[in-house]
Amino acid sequence: MKILITGGAGFMGSNFTRFMVNKYPQHEFINFDKLTYAGNLENLRDIENKPNYNFIRGDVCDLNFLCYVLKDVEVVFHFAAESHVDHSIEGSLGFTKTNTLGTHILLEAVRKSLKIKRFIHISTDEIYGEIFEGEFIEEDHFAPTNPYSASKAAAEMFVQAYQRTYKTPIITVRGCNNYGPYQYPEKIIPRFITSLIQNKKIPLHGAGENVRNYIYVEDFCTAVDTIFQKGKIGEVYNIATDYEISNIDLTKLLIKKLEKNESFIEFVPDRPFNDKRYKINASKLLSLGWSPKFSFEEGLDKTLEWYKKNVGWWKDIVF
Repeated sequence: MKILITGGAGFMGSNFTRFMVNKYPQHEFINFDKLTYAGNLENLRDIENKPNYNFIRGDVCDLNFLCYVLKDVEVVFHFAAESHVDHSIEGSLGFTKTNTLGTHILLEAVRKSLKIKRFIHISTDEIYGEIFEGEFIEEDHFAPTNPYSASKAAAEMFVQAYQRTYKTPIITVRGCNNYGPYQYPEKIIPRFITSLIQNKKIPLHGAGENVRNYIYVEDFCTAVDTIFQKGKIGEVYNIATDYEISNIDLTKLLIKKLEKNESFIEFVPDRPFNDKRYKINASKLLSLGWSPKFSFEEGLDKTLEWYKKNVGWWKDIVF
């Protein structure tokens, strides 16, 4: 079986590509990535010579090239996306182009293919918007609150349209916040870790009261694989753990683990709008037999050790 992974050189995509290449040596994997600022082939140096792995540099907005690449592909995992909320607030049009238009163009290429058996669309819990109590389930409506989440919600509307109009064999997954090795240091966990390692202050938005739900990236990979193997075409699956933590408590935990003190916290103005809390229910996924392997602190300790041991990977890209 030939499998295409878009965005396979990014954080989540590279972790998933490595996981799948190693788990399924009988399948051929193509990593299709534009290599923007957050895409890095160093993320996959350990598998680049595997006989079942190939890299193709390309853009999900290039329909003709996608149709060529997809000619023998049977499964697509669509990870490619712009994902940083702050960047989307500063300049939103690029997010619409990559996340919405790019998904539409990829869907059109998939529609033209006669061999695609599954299209796994990687979305986000942020399309639901904020929730003060309880958890969102897959049937809840979209209420995006920033350009990034709006672009992902719009992409999902095209996904739903292609499912209904063209019977495209799509499964959608909506994940909570991932963390782990190879995460570009613009997101809170790697940015704070790399700053503290260098004895730099860490910028915390507002009072740090915003609450997020986290999953270690390896657990996310096994969840997507479970959905690939057991999920039903046309369905949506939330991927999450039960663990949630406020930004201020996360900051204090990282400070403690890196043996610093709270003088390293620099409170900065909050975003124009910053969701107070995200939380999604993963019961539907759990019913497929999946469960997370790592607790939040176990994953965090593994993440800390990776950034300590791989300074050369991040030292030139720290903010």
